[in-house]
Amino acid sequence: MNMEAFVLGSGGMMPLPGRHLTSVLLRREGELFLFDCGEGTQVSLRALNLKWKKIDAIFISHTHADHVTGLPGMMMLSAQVDRSDPLYIIGPPRIREFVEASRRVLEMYINFEIIVQEIENPLQPTVVYRGDAFVVRSVPLRHTRVCVGYILEEEPRPGVFYPEKAGELGVPRGPQWSLLQRGQSVELSDGRIVQPHEVMGGARRGRKFSYITDTLPINGIAKEVENSDLLICEGMFERSLSEASYQKKHMTAEDAGKLARDAGGVRKMGLIHYSPRYTNRDLKILEREAREHFPNSFLTRDRQTIPIPYDD
Repeated sequence: MNMEAFVLGSGGMMPLPGRHLTSVLLRREGELFLFDCGEGTQVSLRALNLKWKKIDAIFISHTHADHVTGLPGMMMLSAQVDRSDPLYIIGPPRIREFVEASRRVLEMYINFEIIVQEIENPLQPTVVYRGDAFVVRSVPLRHTRVCVGYILEEEPRPGVFYPEKAGELGVPRGPQWSLLQRGQSVELSDGRIVQPHEVMGGARRGRKFSYITDTLPINGIAKEVENSDLLICEGMFERSLSEASYQKKHMTAEDAGKLARDAGGVRKMGLIHYSPRYTNRDLKILEREAREHFPNSFLTRDRQTIPIPYDD
């Protein structure tokens, strides 16, 4: 099952030519999940030829303008096509007010169901969405407004099936092999019971995607993002601007590198939500400072595709 992340926007505060505001789309086989919806999100979706009308859920970190200004356009755009499935919009308190006010003031024509779910207790890790063999949970962050990060984590997968072991135990090829691979025991013609663990290896971990932006570097985040196959994390400023960064309740790129290092098990980290003070050439400063603490750090760029393969 394929999984990949698409960076639709990597900027913070204000859009720039070639750098839209923060937004990441995660595709898990046929499912699409959008994390934040900054200005310019639709442009990148179109440029990448992504099936925006198939987006299942939009997860908003907080209601600052640079994370939600693309949301009204996304709702109106979805009404231009046939859509039978509901669109979930999930976020901290006030996201419902923003959605309802946008619909009312803009007099939106919406021909599909929009289900807005506010996170009741954003100060505690909370499961906010359940899918087929995965969950999405929110994690508390600390910003100038109530803000959360999001973790999409798959359930463990069955172990590797060993046909030779099944053959040695006399399990005939066919439906009984499939039952064993799904974790069910089978009864042979001679009455013997074969258990899945007799023909399969140990369970294999699923994949984990973490999205963290607009926060001070606080205790607790590292534990939540540990073992992430891909961590997308804000690195808004260089360390020489750390005082200003903390006043605005943001992380520096160095903080992001330390977070990935301290979490343990993170495979790679992509920086995002850059201050508009940095030109594309200047961004290498942020990458260098993050890599001092976590070598597998990289700069995300608008319209970048990042595969998230299984680790085995």
